[in-house]
Amino acid sequence: MGKTMQVFYEGRVQGVGFRYTARRVASGFDVAGYVRNLPDGRVELVASGEPDEVDEFLAAMRDSELAGHIDNELAAAVAAPAGLRGFEIRT
Repeated sequence: MGKTMQVFYEGRVQGVGFRYTARRVASGFDVAGYVRNLPDGRVELVASGEPDEVDEFLAAMRDSELAGHIDNELAAAVAAPAGLRGFEIRT
């Protein structure tokens, strides 16, 4: 059974290469999803895949060079959006 997580990151997360780093980190895991900047200054990330892959990907995000830019992380399990393929940057 798959798992889909929606994560909102707060802090200095825009203008620091967050989305590109997330896409690079995702390439090491078997996950599909997207990352995008939000108008309120947060970044939204959605990741879907096998539970272990999703959990390890999100842990790798926390351990990446982005860690110093993240002040808060709010994660929740959600239904997988239709048509997810690969991991992309959305605008």
